[in-house]
Amino acid sequence: MEKTQELSTFRCCEIIEGFDGEDHTQEEIVEAFQTLINTGVVWSLQGWYGRSALQLIEAGLCTRP
Repeated sequence: MEKTQELSTFRCCEIIEGFDGEDHTQEEIVEAFQTLINTGVVWSLQGWYGRSALQLIEAGLCTRP
């Protein structure tokens, strides 16, 4: 995925949940989570988004904003 602009919340959810019909790499999924973390949106979505974000942060794949 070419990083030309910040991903929208909807696009991040498409990538994470895979409902856009595309196969996404782990790097793309982590980038989508990092975008949601950076904007703070991840904490207001369904609970598993926040729990998954915390796991990615603890694993060192994502960082706190």
